[in-house]
Amino acid sequence: MEWIDVFTAVVEQKSLNKASQLLNLSQPALSRKIMRLEEEMGVELFKRKGKRLELSRAGEICYEFALEQKRLERKLHQALQAFKEGNAPSSIVIGASLTTLQSTLPDLITIYTREYPNTDIKAVTGKTHEVVPLVKEKKVNIGLVASKIDDPALTCVPLFDDPLCLVLPLKHPFADESTLSIQDLHDLPMILFSRGTWYRVLMDEMFHRCGVHPDVKMEIDSFEAIIRLVSTCEAATLLPESYLRRTLMEDNQLIVRFIPELEQTKRTTSLLFTEDAVHEPSIRRFIDKAVSHYQAKFPPG
Repeated sequence: MEWIDVFTAVVEQKSLNKASQLLNLSQPALSRKIMRLEEEMGVELFKRKGKRLELSRAGEICYEFALEQKRLERKLHQALQAFKEGNAPSSIVIGASLTTLQSTLPDLITIYTREYPNTDIKAVTGKTHEVVPLVKEKKVNIGLVASKIDDPALTCVPLFDDPLCLVLPLKHPFADESTLSIQDLHDLPMILFSRGTWYRVLMDEMFHRCGVHPDVKMEIDSFEAIIRLVSTCEAATLLPESYLRRTLMEDNQLIVRFIPELEQTKRTTSLLFTEDAVHEPSIRRFIDKAVSHYQAKFPPG
């Protein structure tokens, strides 16, 4: 809007002469533009005091509006530039089971927003059987679940397989044992996931097959709470390998021990999406970034 540039120049220069030089206009031409603007607005915008111009109250209101319009115009240009550069503001809604929300999603959000900081990522939690219909009904853009899903309405992309691992405090009696078997967990004081959760189902099935009955001291839904309590209570736990980052283990003075039978608990974390979803550039980028990240982190074979 030309009138905004003309008006703000006169306000900020406080002189028709200085403003005309800035706008590369003659002073009479600039005076006519201001008079025409006042006629269109139906108010006096300036009070003339000699060679100086001061804003009237109506002019102050007009100036505030003009500044806001210039701010919006700059924002528009920035958004269009970001769009042309492929980094336009966007949003992604992810449906995730509680376990994947805690173990897998933080890594994905970190690696994606590092490259695409203008993306707003939101998460909706639910059990796997609740996440699947959310994706199919397009209430979320992507599903992240700890299993493979066979559904003709969805594309399921496996990201990685990982088993449960035995996690112990550094001072635990088993910490120095080089070889352990599933039978060593019999009567072992442990903190496990709550009954009914996906990981607890895997554990209970394995314990039943192997005839093992650990001494379950606590049942908790939260990864973080389990990590903190294992050290405090000097108990053991089972956690997915993908969650056990080096800094997490070092900060909490924990150690990992692999037990061959725990390979039976290996499960697949997968992305779910509809065919229509990948037409959105931000969603396509998120899927590609997730696949490439986990292929590098967990190479096939």
